[in-house]
Amino acid sequence: MLKRFVSYYKPHKKMLLLDMLAAFLISVIGMVYPVVTNQMLNIYIPQKMYTTIVIAGVTVLILYIVRMLLRYFVQYYGHLIGVKMQSQMRQDLFSHLQKLPFRFYDNHETGRIMTRMTSDLFEVCELAHHGPENLLISLVMIILSFVYLFSIDRLLTLIIFACVPILVLVAIYFRQAMNDAFTDRRKSNATINAAVESSVTGIRVTKAYTNSQREIEKFRKGDVAFVDASRRAYQAMARFFSSTSFITDIFNVFILIAGGLFLYEGRISFGDYSTFIVSVNLFINPVTTLINFVEMFQDGVSGFRRFVEIMEEEPEKDAPNARELTDVQGVIDFKNVSYSYEATKEVLHGVNLHLEKGCKIALVGPSGGGKTTLCHLLPNFYQLEEGHGSIEIDGTDIRELTLDSVRRNIGIVQQDVFLFVGTIRDNIRYGRPDATDEEIYEAARRANIHDYIMTLDKGYDTEIGERGVKLSGGQKQRLSIARVFLKDPAILILDEATSALDNTTEVLIQQALDELCKGRTTLVVAHRLSTIRNADEIAVVIDGRITERGTHEELMAAGGTYQSLYALQFRDNDLFE
Repeated sequence: MLKRFVSYYKPHKKMLLLDMLAAFLISVIGMVYPVVTNQMLNIYIPQKMYTTIVIAGVTVLILYIVRMLLRYFVQYYGHLIGVKMQSQMRQDLFSHLQKLPFRFYDNHETGRIMTRMTSDLFEVCELAHHGPENLLISLVMIILSFVYLFSIDRLLTLIIFACVPILVLVAIYFRQAMNDAFTDRRKSNATINAAVESSVTGIRVTKAYTNSQREIEKFRKGDVAFVDASRRAYQAMARFFSSTSFITDIFNVFILIAGGLFLYEGRISFGDYSTFIVSVNLFINPVTTLINFVEMFQDGVSGFRRFVEIMEEEPEKDAPNARELTDVQGVIDFKNVSYSYEATKEVLHGVNLHLEKGCKIALVGPSGGGKTTLCHLLPNFYQLEEGHGSIEIDGTDIRELTLDSVRRNIGIVQQDVFLFVGTIRDNIRYGRPDATDEEIYEAARRANIHDYIMTLDKGYDTEIGERGVKLSGGQKQRLSIARVFLKDPAILILDEATSALDNTTEVLIQQALDELCKGRTTLVVAHRLSTIRNADEIAVVIDGRITERGTHEELMAAGGTYQSLYALQFRDNDLFE
């Protein structure tokens, strides 16, 4: 993990070296004051060297001005290095998230992922900036102060520095407890973010069901858990800092007593005694900085560890020697396909299905039967394991094809339409980013949405809000269809694309879908059986198996499950007419 962290410094190594040089000079200049103080008290003042006194004072002032500029450099450019490292980590994390399979998102909440990309990486940024310079400044100050004090009086120096091992032992003792507590606190913070993301996204459902109080209670539980985790974290931190601060206070007690006795016995001069009093503070400050660094280190390491956890998730990847899918005809074969999301529960059992070029096959049956799973397997969103059958496009197993080339040739229209924040033009162009405006307009016309768009004040430049909140369900669905028209794939998946629409809107969208299906091999998951009567073939999927297949007329004549489902659906329709 350390090697991965250090690798993010490489693009900034020149600036980092300058930053470290500036930090080193800050430390060296910090030792000037006790040295000058010693010379003043022991030589310049007793010998009445007034000119030298003034020169020494002016020299110290000039060095302090230089130190001010160096501190500006360290604060500004040091933070800039940290921010750039944070930016690179965030970009790497976002890019990696784009490559992770559906299975990862099935098991990780959006709010928790966002926490790792924001607050976690901010803590890493703080560590990246303050860590090296704090360590360098503190260590140089401790070493220089020790060497200088040792040159004045060895015994007194050793007495003072005898407290260092005690300080180290105390820090180590409390460090692990603080680390564990802050890790729990970070997890609780992620829980809160996940709750907020879920609640804000579903605010309309919450209001519709008047469940605001329920959401408040759910959030309160997460917040209480965060407060409790924070209490334990700060309790551990309080033990750590109060104990270590007490040890540093001992330094002053030792110098006060031991130094006073040495001065009384004539072992050291008054100037040396004063130098020890001044210098011991120069020693205590970096020790305190190192103690404070432990908290920063724990936060930063915890954040980076959570960053690494996602970065080490196995991304989707092409098989060795995978080739591009080109000149797609659209012949599809599911051969003895079995699949399970969990090892103990198989969703599909030996499914065989053949789709000729340009034909339309509809999948019907009860919810949870495996219809949508078949649709997810075709674009390789979930990959089949060896020995669980195969899925072929134009005679080639999709596992032998590149993921991108397979998905470029498959268009998907789902019941739950996802639109991005932006304009209508942006969302249609998502189907093919290099499309011209005229191609966008033509796709909208074919999706029966162009005329509506032209009634808007800003037309195609109209902002649609988060997830298309300013549009109706039918309008969002037609935008998604326009997006697929623009993509122009050879294979089409319609996953209950009209099941959530009213009858009038359904007619408009069904017309658009019929136009979209022309010349494309189409796999349809249907809830409303009336919409798939003209399918070339209908397959009934129950409990992960295809139990019936044939045309509408053949299945109705067979008097099996399909005929029962059809009769039940139209009986229900008659009840409401």
